[in-house]
Amino acid sequence: MAQSSSHKKIMVEVPDAVASQLAIHPGDELQLKVRGNTLSYTSGVVSPLRQRYLIIWPLAVALVMGIVAMVYASVQHLGLMPLAGDNSVASLTIILGLISGSLLFIGFFIKSRNDNANRFSSKIYWRNFPTITLSLVLILGLALIGIFWVLGELFPTAAFDRFTSMLILVIFDFFVNAFMVAAAFRINGRILTTLLTTVIIGGVVISMASNGQRHWWQRNLSFLGSPEAANSWQFNFTLILSALIMVALIDYLFVSLQEVMARTWQLSLLRVMLTLTAVDLGAVGAFPNFTDTPWLHWLHDSVSGMLVFLIVFLIIGLRWLLPGVTKEFLWLSYGAGIFLLILNFGFRLVGYPSLTAFEVQAFAIAFGWLLMLFGRLQTLVEEGPTPQVVKAEARTRHHN
Repeated sequence: MAQSSSHKKIMVEVPDAVASQLAIHPGDELQLKVRGNTLSYTSGVVSPLRQRYLIIWPLAVALVMGIVAMVYASVQHLGLMPLAGDNSVASLTIILGLISGSLLFIGFFIKSRNDNANRFSSKIYWRNFPTITLSLVLILGLALIGIFWVLGELFPTAAFDRFTSMLILVIFDFFVNAFMVAAAFRINGRILTTLLTTVIIGGVVISMASNGQRHWWQRNLSFLGSPEAANSWQFNFTLILSALIMVALIDYLFVSLQEVMARTWQLSLLRVMLTLTAVDLGAVGAFPNFTDTPWLHWLHDSVSGMLVFLIVFLIIGLRWLLPGVTKEFLWLSYGAGIFLLILNFGFRLVGYPSLTAFEVQAFAIAFGWLLMLFGRLQTLVEEGPTPQVVKAEARTRHHN
């Protein structure tokens, strides 16, 4: 006696606009994943460019860098190479890794813009490309320096022969290259937000550490960018670079938003105000706090104060400018705006809190709120302003 089994086949219809946005075509194979009550998909076809080069190129370039390091060691007559220090495994790995990683990122980013399977790189303006490259190289350099500093502290007298040194370099360089190639394919809003956060927090913390013995907190946060501070260029460069990354992030988000919703004057105004905020942040670094030069000191204080007011104006207009904003986000934004105004007028009118406390607290609140706003915009890019309604039909097939 034959047994029959039934299999349920679900047919899901999606709007044409959604299919176009997701680059889904009739007959495409999709891989579905269920996480809780969420259904996500990935394309069943991997880009040939990415599949072919994601491992081959990083490994090939790492081997070339290993040969370069071997030749350098031979020319310099280096027998045993120390793990850290001058002419060490660390110095060669950092220098050659940054060179190979940046070249691979540049090459694959340019290539990926012509790859129809890539939905990210094409939304990055060319004017933002140098900023993104520089940010990635700086973060990568700091990470390598930190890793080898830890290894140097753990193994202070370690030294290796040429072949072992080359092998260590090739391994590190391969992972550096693979990271940069993957970044070239996957640059999106969330990665740009991570870049912005890493650069601004890392730069400010390094500047604070460099001026710890100068008791910067007894003066003000702006002291880190003044001529009296040690390596003041680091703080000012951090602000300028952060502003450029912020402009790149704004461009990416609003170019992506145009694909999921109509272009309105509200969104255009929001983009202009966010861009002005980024420009003002860069101006704080471009015009350091020169207390000996009255007009520069006034200009620095003016752009610093304007940054607070721009954030407050953004918060006030959020209800009308941001599509689909929730009540919870609005009330949180209003609370942040009120607190910023209290800090600003309290410092300027009654001298409380102190200048250092005012700048640190205002920076933390404003930057934290901006990150939440960028997160909300990224959610709009991914989900759209309103949920899309799709229809699922069940079809049952019987097999005898």
